[in-house]
Amino acid sequence: RAPFGSMERFVAVLIEHTAGNFPLWLTPEQAIILPISEKYSEYAQKILHLLRKFDIRATIDERSEKAGRKIRDAEMKKIPFMVIVGEKEEAENSISIRKHGEGDLGSMSVEEFANKINKEIEGLLSNN
Repeated sequence: RAPFGSMERFVAVLIEHTAGNFPLWLTPEQAIILPISEKYSEYAQKILHLLRKFDIRATIDERSEKAGRKIRDAEMKKIPFMVIVGEKEEAENSISIRKHGEGDLGSMSVEEFANKINKEIEGLLSNN
């Protein structure tokens, strides 16, 4: 029982130290895909499939809430990246990115986003 007790203490210290803002490599959900409306659910599924090919842990928020509410909820959950998809993104085959605590990062391709996340993870791991 002692190893489990020390593990629980370690996790408690980690949560307290990071205030729930886990490092990108450790967070259970690295990105959340937020379709603007139900019309873009199919495009969101396509993006999810591509992100998983790049070993990025992501989910889709398919609730019928407004985009602002979905963004606010993702910020409250402390999800590092929000991938917003709508008509413009589908037409351009791109995604719009928001980062937790920083705001809008602009539009980019899925490959650029995956490279950005992987470089950030490599940078975090090499610094520690």
